[in-house]
Amino acid sequence: MAGKIASGQLCTVAPVDPQVLKTGDIVLCKVQGREYLHLVKAIQGPRFQIGNNRGFINGWITGNAIFGICVAVED
Repeated sequence: MAGKIASGQLCTVAPVDPQVLKTGDIVLCKVQGREYLHLVKAIQGPRFQIGNNRGFINGWITGNAIFGICVAVED
């Protein structure tokens, strides 16, 4: 299964209030000191489980680690 966004594709990210995020949203977030675009896989109170489109789960983060939501991807 291919990723939703290919490496090197230009993405537009907009600020977001973590309270409006839902499962399946693509977010720019910090995981273990590095920034990534990841899918929100699950939401549990103030925590967000993030992972990729290939089934890998990176773990749980809080809204403080989410910088924005992907609103556009250039072809």
